[in-house]
Amino acid sequence: MNSEKVTVQPWYTVTDEELMLMSSQNPELRFERNADGTLETMPPTGGISGNREAKAVAYLLAWVESQDLGEVFGPSTGFKLANTAVKSPDAAFVAKGRLPENWDQQEDAFINLAPDFVIEIRSKNDSLPKLKAKMAEYIANGVQLGWLIDRQNQQAFVYRRDGSITQYPATAILNGEDVVPGFTLALAKLL
Repeated sequence: MNSEKVTVQPWYTVTDEELMLMSSQNPELRFERNADGTLETMPPTGGISGNREAKAVAYLLAWVESQDLGEVFGPSTGFKLANTAVKSPDAAFVAKGRLPENWDQQEDAFINLAPDFVIEIRSKNDSLPKLKAKMAEYIANGVQLGWLIDRQNQQAFVYRRDGSITQYPATAILNGEDVVPGFTLALAKLL
């Protein structure tokens, strides 16, 4: 199986409904739509990447639920950003009171907002410059805090709503700052 990402240049912009249908008909793939209308597919990850995604969601979920801060979403959730892109971070948090009314009754609809916090974990085939651009796009569209976990180089980049980016070594303890208050995680757990 070819594990390379494929970018599909559409003749027209795929609607939210068509993108959702494509996703449901191809559950082995994850689709994202860029702001320019291009589609990207992400093939299934290997065991270690899938494990790290699951850990990111589990650690975040445990903290958010224990503090009743809002809702946590996994990597199959599509968020429709202000620039019309539909992105699926590996883990995402939305603060209490920010989700649209009846969001939990719309199984076949993307969440029409930017999460407050996202985590992206670089898998073996991910391009670091492309992931950095994705993180910048998240911030430009309303994400307040983002962690880019770079397993290959044993580091993390933390993106903030003020545009600052901080690089951390494998020994760092990352924290949710004022976006996910009290949430801390040893970076080594996601590397």
